Amino acid sequence: MAYSAMSGNGTSAGDDPLQTAVWRLRSRACWADAAALLPPDSAAGAVQRAALLVERCLYTEQGWQEAEDALRTAEALAHTDEERGAAACERGHLAYTATVHGVRDRADEARAALGRAAALFPPDAAGRPLLDFRRGLLAENLTRSPQSARAAYRRAHAAAAARSDALLLSFTWRHLAGLALRDGDTAEARHGFAESLRIREELGYLVGTAPALVSLADAESEPEASRLREEARRLFRLLGGVPTWLTRQLSPPPAATA
Repeated sequence: MAYSAMSGNGTSAGDDPLQTAVWRLRSRACWADAAALLPPDSAAGAVQRAALLVERCLYTEQGWQEAEDALRTAEALAHTDEERGAAACERGHLAYTATVHGVRDRADEARAALGRAAALFPPDAAGRPLLDFRRGLLAENLTRSPQSARAAYRRAHAAAAARSDALLLSFTWRHLAGLALRDGDTAEARHGFAESLRIREELGYLVGTAPALVSLADAESEPEASRLREEARRLFRLLGGVPTWLTRQLSPPPAATA
């Protein structure tokens, strides 16, 4: 299961106190509480609120209508091209999320919305690296085009590094590593997964740490792989079974029978 990132605002010392509070709640899977802190009448606040609620759908497979309502509000409040582009990027992400979770096939809507965001964003828009990452997700998981996905992830990775967006870097490291593992390059995969895990642990991104542990375990040999999966199980239970897509991967092994 692929999942996505938003801006890392609030992850660094000296950030706006509101963004820091939002980040702390978001990182602990409290998306609705984080969204409630944001001002409802500004375009930026509405887009961020929608992004949080869309992310909740991706991690929990719940809250679809609230995310749709928040997106409509964000689209109504957007006035500049960059604001419209940001809302379109979230619209594409929600459509992608519904498709990969099997709720409804909205792949065409996802492609159209992300294409609209690309057309609306200025070349130096702050949201373009995240857009590139999400276009990579579509290429990898809906179009089944790993070469296109790799190119999009690399663009997002370079831009995230240039902007010191550590959270987005944790996602691009993970997905580039996943493609490397698929190609049989275990060493490159292990490096990328380890970098993703390191960043998430440093940021305190608790809800994203279990998936990072599982990914690294897939590239490790025993007994390290089992140790990583057991740590992932601990975090998974701590967060009440979130992300839901890890349920099957982290089910306890069947007991041995005589």
